[in-house]
Amino acid sequence: MAARNQIDLQCQFCDSRNDSLFAGLKEEELATLSSHKSCVGYKKGQILFYEGTRPMGMFCINRGKIKVSKMGSNGKEQILLIAQPGDFLGYRALLSEEFYGASATVIEQAAVCFIPKSDFLTILNSNASFSQRLMQAVCHELGLMEEKLAQIAQKSVRERLASTILMLKETYGMEGEGSELIDIALSREDLANILGTATETVIRLLSEFKADGLIALEGKKIKVLDPSALVREADFYG
Repeated sequence: MAARNQIDLQCQFCDSRNDSLFAGLKEEELATLSSHKSCVGYKKGQILFYEGTRPMGMFCINRGKIKVSKMGSNGKEQILLIAQPGDFLGYRALLSEEFYGASATVIEQAAVCFIPKSDFLTILNSNASFSQRLMQAVCHELGLMEEKLAQIAQKSVRERLASTILMLKETYGMEGEGSELIDIALSREDLANILGTATETVIRLLSEFKADGLIALEGKKIKVLDPSALVREADFYG
């Protein structure tokens, strides 16, 4: 395993805190978290945690992007979500006292803080507002999973690809002001694993979308040229 790069990052001064569930914590709570947590720099491809292992704490992303995925019985990866700065990972398994139900892999150079279980539970049990926000986050994640399952069951791969491109645009935004380039780089294989289809199918459909003037491709990044046409392709209103 590659050597870990320790980072000195205090919760009180974290740029991502206002986008996280820690946004409303008191100064003394932030100080407690900072005194016990560790923050590590990760390179692309490194693993935060493996499916089937026991959680010892939870992770908060300071920068970078992390994919959360499961391996199917056929050995094929299924990407469940892509986390970004401010997102928490691993807390559901921690709260339910279960093993991790998925693995987390860095897909864009990242800085991630690890908060021990005891400190996380102390904040959870003493701060009702934080507890409520966490419960809302769990319910939101479950809703997204239900929506994803419904899409796989009801929509064609072409429709799912269009809706996924729109989701990436909405979630990760554009790469700079005035840009149409989605600010996330995903391999064709990763896109296929999000959609639950073959890589060859994604490559063919992206070429079709490009030929139809819906998107342009710049390496692993996608430029949205006609969002209205993508909405129609996604059949959001069908």
